[in-house]
Amino acid sequence: MNLTNANTAIVLDSTADFPDAQQQHANWRVVPLYVNFGTESYTDGVELTASEFYDRLRAANETPTTSQPTPADFAAVYEELAGYERILSIHLASNLSGTYQSALTAAQDLGDGRVRVIDSESASVAITLLALAIQRRLDRGTTDEEIDTLVRHYLETHGLLFTVDTLEFLARGGRIGKAKAFAGQLMHVKPILSIRGGEVIPLKRVRGNRKAIQEFVRALDTQTEDTPALRVGIAHADAPERMRQLEKMVRDLRPQAQIEFETSLGAVIGAHAGPGTVGFFWFTDDEQQSVRSDL
Repeated sequence: MNLTNANTAIVLDSTADFPDAQQQHANWRVVPLYVNFGTESYTDGVELTASEFYDRLRAANETPTTSQPTPADFAAVYEELAGYERILSIHLASNLSGTYQSALTAAQDLGDGRVRVIDSESASVAITLLALAIQRRLDRGTTDEEIDTLVRHYLETHGLLFTVDTLEFLARGGRIGKAKAFAGQLMHVKPILSIRGGEVIPLKRVRGNRKAIQEFVRALDTQTEDTPALRVGIAHADAPERMRQLEKMVRDLRPQAQIEFETSLGAVIGAHAGPGTVGFFWFTDDEQQSVRSDL
């Protein structure tokens, strides 16, 4: 089957932090997670935007909680996309949320084999970078086999670093993983974290934001090459000045790279990472090499 943007849809969940995905790509949809302040529940990115969430968080006395979409939420979107022959449903790491399982349940209940559910094993912009790579292939025509190859390459090679102002939010939400070894030891120390195999992994501790940015520079310098195939994404949680620092870093160190996506972390990711978080994502996608390999 030849997959194109006319016969293949992409479904993300709101943790991809791309709330206007459908406005930019007609064949994309976003299924929102839920953010809860006490007894009040909001759909992430729909009823509660990122800026509204951080305003609410600053004034809140209670810690917000989050919950995954139901299988019925996914089923409604899959049914809306009935005109598409294939649906690629790409989601937050299954180790971090039940979102993937909800999508899988809905796909299985649908029972027509149209939906392929993909575990990104990651979060936020990393999910969007994978979806954009898939979309580039749909634009010129692709196959299930090429998508499989791309996903394997992405899972093996994509990079993600982030730093938080405090581990308190990750700990409260139960998403701290192995980074719990850093808990209680911050005191102006910035943890450098990643997500591997769907788990938050501590990499290093540094003092202050400047040192944290230096660690991002080191990672970019040692783990990437300056090529147009290098795709970069940057996200921040109520910290736009830190995002601008990372953007300058990429422009200076990897001028040929494409900064493909910049965004604010939405309410669900923000609720677990906390204000002040900044994330840096990269993925080398040599699509032309992929095309040559398929010939």
